[in-house]
Amino acid sequence: MDTSKIKILIADDEPDIIDFLQYNLKKEGFQVFIARDGVEALQIAEAEQPHLICLDIMMPGMDGVEVCRRLREKPDFKQTLIVFLTARDEDFTQVAALDVGGDDYITKPIRLRVFISRLYALLRRLEKQSPFTISELDNTIKIADLIIDKEKISVHKNGSEIALAKKEFELLCLLIARPGKVYTRTEIFNKIWGNDVIVGDRTIDVHIRKLREKLGEQYIGTIKGIGYRFESNAGN
Repeated sequence: MDTSKIKILIADDEPDIIDFLQYNLKKEGFQVFIARDGVEALQIAEAEQPHLICLDIMMPGMDGVEVCRRLREKPDFKQTLIVFLTARDEDFTQVAALDVGGDDYITKPIRLRVFISRLYALLRRLEKQSPFTISELDNTIKIADLIIDKEKISVHKNGSEIALAKKEFELLCLLIARPGKVYTRTEIFNKIWGNDVIVGDRTIDVHIRKLREKLGEQYIGTIKGIGYRFESNAGN
């Protein structure tokens, strides 16, 4: 991996953390940009188009969750890797981070070797383009009352657009590509998050729950103890 070509943005309001991460990431050869609040993070992200963004959740001006939400609304940041840094380990904080399109979260205090390892694992997904890519399927899928446009990264149900986070969209595309096929949790992790990425045990459950809330309960079935499938008779 040629780290000299990779841009990383670190957004945190703690000077010691900024200095620590900037120094060590530069030692790894990365191009590093820093922001000290949420508004500055948005500005630098739009100007520099980083490959990976590390966002502290609690920042002045605009918190990291809101920064991520706004970035994911922009076409240029649909596939950007976004990692949250947080001193809070509550489930609702982790769920909020994943809900708005975060790829991973790292709790403070930051352990340098773990932090660097997690970033490399995420970046390898860019290098490999991930085991599952949206472009492997036709540009548009129509099934039941859903229309999924992978080029525009959009979903419509009965003519109304449904806003999905990036990972929710990728998960839906995976399941809907083969209606009725049961995907194990391991398959889903490997295809959507990559088998090098460490995520919490509840990650899949959170995304399935959000898809059901947005699309309707009838589309995704649970096979107890195994995994999930897109119901082939959904909408009938």
